[in-house]
Amino acid sequence: MNKLKIFVVEDDKLAQKLMSKHLSEHVVDFADNKLAAIKKLKTNNYDICFFDLMLGIKDDYSGLKLIPLAIDKGIYTVIMSSSDSDEIVDKAYELGANDFYAKGNEESNVDSILKKFISNKNQDSTENIFTNRFITKDKSVKSAIMEALKYASSQLPILILGPSGTGKTSLAKIIHEHSGFEGNFVAINCSAYSEDLLEAELFGYKKGAFTGADKNRKGRLLEADKGTLFLDEIGNMSLNMQMKLLKSIEEKTFYPLGSDKAEHSDFRIISATLENPKQLIAQGKLRFDLFQRVHGFTINLKPLNQKKDDIFPLIQHFVHGGKRLAFMPDAKDYITNHPWPGNIRELKKFTELMAESGEGRINLKTVARHLSAVEKITPPENIMNDSHYKNALANGLEETLNLLAYEIIQKSLKENKGKKTKTLSELKISTRFLYSILRKFEPIGETSND
Repeated sequence: MNKLKIFVVEDDKLAQKLMSKHLSEHVVDFADNKLAAIKKLKTNNYDICFFDLMLGIKDDYSGLKLIPLAIDKGIYTVIMSSSDSDEIVDKAYELGANDFYAKGNEESNVDSILKKFISNKNQDSTENIFTNRFITKDKSVKSAIMEALKYASSQLPILILGPSGTGKTSLAKIIHEHSGFEGNFVAINCSAYSEDLLEAELFGYKKGAFTGADKNRKGRLLEADKGTLFLDEIGNMSLNMQMKLLKSIEEKTFYPLGSDKAEHSDFRIISATLENPKQLIAQGKLRFDLFQRVHGFTINLKPLNQKKDDIFPLIQHFVHGGKRLAFMPDAKDYITNHPWPGNIRELKKFTELMAESGEGRINLKTVARHLSAVEKITPPENIMNDSHYKNALANGLEETLNLLAYEIIQKSLKENKGKKTKTLSELKISTRFLYSILRKFEPIGETSND
């Protein structure tokens, strides 16, 4: 953090010492009366001012008179006073104060103010976000992102909604970078893991917690301490896992698998889903109490076919520093009218193909050949049969999926002559998942570790 120049107007010596301690990493100037404060405000430049309002026992809130002077000089003005009646608070904000805090919790309040100030300062150049990081000309999207960035430095959870490929992860990273948090940005795609594996990923585990756990592993929650935990596709998490996550969010503590010692992590939650959260709740797929915890501020990202003015700026962004692309007029029309089901992700892949096409000015035939191929992609072959469906109705979907996984693993083991390492590699599964499935369907003692 760069050093800030801070001005504190406070007549109480003990309060001055406390502020000096909390602001020790910055350059701090003090004044203990109105006249001295006015002189320093007129002759110096500050980033932030902290004003007490009562500058003396018989003072008539003379600190209020300092607010307009500080605001006129563009100084971020914060009131920290024991005089916090509704009338005084209203008056301070009316005069232009940026924040008002009651005295008594200076350490956390000052830290919050500095983070907010740095976040707001970063936003002075937010237009760079829309030309370099999150390319868009759409006014509503810009406005929504600017609003989200106002909460970047707070612990308020943020929920990002939008179809796949619209830039949810990119936006989450931008919000984290504007937060001022000293911790890491840690992302996990909830749809990429089974329940058991997701629990191990989030909470971590101790050596020996399960077959294959040959060493301690730190979980994502702990990695996100003092930073941001980004949960993508949160609606794909099992209800049982949602309950465990909710508890860790509320208490900021959790137990790694195989441990009876709680670990603490002070993380901020940003989550995302391509599905409608209200529909997920109605369908019983998303716990209402978890939703309440993750949707402090909600932002919707539009699909690319609703932001057609973004298409060619994005193409130029993707080839920045490389081959510049030009398109024939009819090719441009075709690109503009393409539905872009994969959104920005699809557009980036298309741009990479065009850059390697060898053409200077790309014609309609080349564009149509690549984009029509995307439109003709068919879904994967249906592997479900009547037996699977009847089994799911009788025993539940989870049991049926486990049985199908067991049958596939058994077939792979047979073809690999029992070599589990080769099966793990071919099926792209973890050791833990393999043994959890085998234990469900084989008698105890038959599941070996070879």
